[in-house]
Amino acid sequence: MAGKSSVIDQAVIRDLAAILKETDLTEIEVEQGELRIRVSRAGTAAAPAPVQHYAAPQAAAHVSAPAAPAAAAAASINGVPSPMVGTVYFAAAPGADPFVQIGSKVKEGQTILIIEAMKTMNQIASPRSGTVTAILVEDTSPVEYGEMLMVIE
Repeated sequence: MAGKSSVIDQAVIRDLAAILKETDLTEIEVEQGELRIRVSRAGTAAAPAPVQHYAAPQAAAHVSAPAAPAAAAAASINGVPSPMVGTVYFAAAPGADPFVQIGSKVKEGQTILIIEAMKTMNQIASPRSGTVTAILVEDTSPVEYGEMLMVIE
């Protein structure tokens, strides 16, 4: 087994740990072929709030149109990229108010949406304080790692 541990790229583990810190997640797991890496951090006092999976789309008022060229330029500077691959949810439960809408004032660390990945609901925190000026994805849509989710200026 000592041979297998030398094959693991420590940079991958450091990158996963950085994602945990940036997104305020407590655990992340990646599987590639036969290699499975799980990175978690201890010390969270509060248990995460239960979140149910749902597929009912929210009202269109909560979703912005696809980014226009000006919004795309702003997204590159003030955009919030997806920290993982998964499905986006704007609210904690069906029929609940969305975490944020266009025009919402947010504080750094505030939950702005949820991404379901591997049947785990991950609360995504705002990387900075500001105002939500654009929402670039639709509720219940799949997202890729690094895809811009919204713009916070």
